[in-house]
Amino acid sequence: MSIRQILSLGKQIPLQTSVEGVWLCQHVACNLLAYPHANSTLLRNFTTSCSKYAKARGLRKKRELSEKKQTRYFVDQRRISVIGGAGGNGTCTFHSEPRKEFGGPDGGNGGDGGHVILKVAQQIKSLSSTVSVYRGNNGESGGNKNCYGKNAANTYVMVPLGTVVKEDGKIVADLSTHGEEYVASYGGLGGKGNRFFLSNENRAPTTATPGEPGQQRVLQLELRTMAHAGMVGFPNAGKSSLLQAISNARPAVADYPFTTLNPHVGVIQYRDFEQIAVADIPGIIRGAHRNKGLGVSFLRHIERCRFLLFVLDLSTPEPWQQLADLKYELEQYERGLSERPFCVIGNKIDLPESKTNLVLLREKVRQSAIIPVSALTGANVEELLMHLRELYDGYLESTQIEGSIPVKW
Repeated sequence: MSIRQILSLGKQIPLQTSVEGVWLCQHVACNLLAYPHANSTLLRNFTTSCSKYAKARGLRKKRELSEKKQTRYFVDQRRISVIGGAGGNGTCTFHSEPRKEFGGPDGGNGGDGGHVILKVAQQIKSLSSTVSVYRGNNGESGGNKNCYGKNAANTYVMVPLGTVVKEDGKIVADLSTHGEEYVASYGGLGGKGNRFFLSNENRAPTTATPGEPGQQRVLQLELRTMAHAGMVGFPNAGKSSLLQAISNARPAVADYPFTTLNPHVGVIQYRDFEQIAVADIPGIIRGAHRNKGLGVSFLRHIERCRFLLFVLDLSTPEPWQQLADLKYELEQYERGLSERPFCVIGNKIDLPESKTNLVLLREKVRQSAIIPVSALTGANVEELLMHLRELYDGYLESTQIEGSIPVKW
């Protein structure tokens, strides 16, 4: 193969690799001019099949998890056993050096054991990373020459925002602030060395105490979603589709009931940089307070919501009965929960039978504003966002009157 044939070969390479191909052919041609007797060796290592048929390598796209796999990773309750670190043992030693026969006791105390501390981290969204048993670090034993043992470092267990800690069915801690800590189990105190027991009556004590064991507790961790608004409705009411329409959240959407198996939180951003968190609570059915359907496992996520959004399916007959059943289930679960600030959202207004039911719904329910929307077409979503902002501003005013700190996202 001549030099002219090699240079013309670079023009036959596809456009996306033509620059590299031309450079490679020019490089081979220059080597042929410099080393005319090495033609066979250079051409044997030269090939265009790799650059001609190579696949374009783009950024690998992260695979989206299905709702079933997301449920596997989302854990909202966990039973853990926490054991504090044991204290270090005290030491019984006597000072010894030349020309000093009775140096006296010099055994040091042991170090304290480490605590097991629960700490809130805002970036953690589930209890799936927690394990069943946590043990604190043990303190070091004392040494001679009055050397004290080192205190053990604390063990931190990172939990999500809104974690409730229970012991024997009673709430012992409510972790609702970023960076908040709770000592789940205390470490044991270090033992005393024989230097500690030195007195005028006992000039050569031989007593040294061991370190105390750490505290042992069995705790129940429950996660309650920290959101400003909670969407409550029956299965297939269009809650997940509505959350997609008003926020950047992407929950699973399908035409069968109980599509959403774990709560999803979407954040609505306004032009004045205010953010409202809206939680999509899985579908509630009649008898949910008696643990039917998904039961009370997701009703507790509504406890932290400052105001409620009742999502009704206007395409079904008697949608006002849905509102009455939802309020009844919330009231049976916790007294006063249905009396929080709320608004009624009539979804699926794009269907023909929904307009007739909307007129009847407004006649039956007059104590609250009813906002008809269509999550599919996006009709009247702006009015819903404005009403959400009014509820959020009312929540901020109530926190200022009470002197509490509002939840910010």
